[in-house]
Amino acid sequence: MWSKQQSLVEPPAVSPSPAPASAPVPFNQPASGSGKLGASPSRGGARLGASIQIKGEVTGTEDLQIDGIVEGPIRLKGHELTVGSNAQLNSEIHAGNVIAYGKILGNVHARGRVDIKKDGSITGDISSARISIEDGAYFKGRIEIDPTKANQPAAD
Repeated sequence: MWSKQQSLVEPPAVSPSPAPASAPVPFNQPASGSGKLGASPSRGGARLGASIQIKGEVTGTEDLQIDGIVEGPIRLKGHELTVGSNAQLNSEIHAGNVIAYGKILGNVHARGRVDIKKDGSITGDISSARISIEDGAYFKGRIEIDPTKANQPAAD
């Protein structure tokens, strides 16, 4: 049995439990944050789309993905450059890591690693601490591997 007083009592408001706080995953990072060696899940990045064409110097202090055309030097102060599958770069590149899915014409200087993926190509000299070239990739030039580069400060 119930009385009027009990019917006026409202049930406690159910508040939705807050979602666990998590940092947004950058565009070029796997959702788990563990897909790349040395990659921090909190690193952000920038992207130059497929319709972008740049003639001149590109500099920055963040990761960069290029899907368009660039003619001129690229300096990323030790950060990662990803060259998209349709990208065409006629550039001298200084970066922390370089991943080539597209075409690079010019010398590549990386503190860490240079990866040339299946359909990627580099025509020019490569200087880095580590390198990988997948089956089907194209490379023409010289390679200088210096493992001590990975320990040097980001002066690029």
